[in-house]
Amino acid sequence: MFAATSKSIGMLILLTSIGGWVLYGIFNIRKGRAEIGAEQKLAANRKEYYDDETLEGSRLERVQVLGLVFLAIVTIALPLYWVLEPNRQAEATFGFEKRFVNWGSQLFAPTADGGYNCAGCHGGMKGTGGVAPYAVTDPKTGEVKSVNWKAPALNTVLYRFSEEEITFILNYGRPFSPMSAWGTIGGGPLNEQSIDTLVDYMKSIQIPQAGCIETRSYYNPTCDEGSLPEENNKEIMTEAERLVKAGTYGSLGEALFNLDLGSGAYSCARCHTKGWSYGDPQATGGGAFGPNLTGGSSNRQFPNQSDMINFIKNGSELGKRYGEQGQGSGRMPAFGQLYTDEQIKLIVQYVRGL
Repeated sequence: MFAATSKSIGMLILLTSIGGWVLYGIFNIRKGRAEIGAEQKLAANRKEYYDDETLEGSRLERVQVLGLVFLAIVTIALPLYWVLEPNRQAEATFGFEKRFVNWGSQLFAPTADGGYNCAGCHGGMKGTGGVAPYAVTDPKTGEVKSVNWKAPALNTVLYRFSEEEITFILNYGRPFSPMSAWGTIGGGPLNEQSIDTLVDYMKSIQIPQAGCIETRSYYNPTCDEGSLPEENNKEIMTEAERLVKAGTYGSLGEALFNLDLGSGAYSCARCHTKGWSYGDPQATGGGAFGPNLTGGSSNRQFPNQSDMINFIKNGSELGKRYGEQGQGSGRMPAFGQLYTDEQIKLIVQYVRGL
């Protein structure tokens, strides 16, 4: 609304200025007198001009009034522009964001709708988690078998990863899984702008975070200080407690480590246990995409439990040190906005006992 008003005022000022000059030209031409005889230039003394009374009276007043009108236009227009410009810029940003989200949704859509089928694997257009068909090969026997690989929910992906990390994953994929490389830089079909619009769409489907003073934007309901809403966290604990009561796992820490809600979006085992993603788990925490956590390795890397808790909360950063002799790659997601401090402590206590 403000952008439209600002544009209308600007157009009115422009048209008024142009109209004024056009009228000035018309009156000037009409008042011009035709040359007399064959004279190439009308002599100054042949044209009777205004007398002093007219020049210093009505004509001067008209010019002064005209100057005052244009001064008023400038005086009002500039502050008005200054007041309305921030809103115009905000609405322009909103418009760009809306278009990018729309373009990203078209790429995210199922193949039948003309998209690249992100929705087909990750649980529909809301990205709530799904499965993807895949073939795994036994490295010893060469046997190939078809599996259903858990494709994690994407409605919390910005809780765990930065935009740069998500872009990297989209560009290069996960070569050992159904997640293909989608960026041209990684051998996929999508250019940089297409990847950016996919990220913009994923921002728009995030579960709105609790505790935000101000979200990042209308289409990105997350913030630095936000956390998973209470009802979602309650769902996590309810499922973990159910698994413990059912005898599937021996502790809440183990249940949280292996939690398959959101197709493993909350799970540590998805990266740290080979075969977990397709229902054929090997040694729990024995290492896969993520490092081996068994045999006291996590205790050696993090002699202090509090350091390990902070690492899990904040994740790794490319090139930065963690623990005793670790260097971040950015692959370890941050779980501080997904889990509570108490839940992370339960997971750490379980892992340190592997």
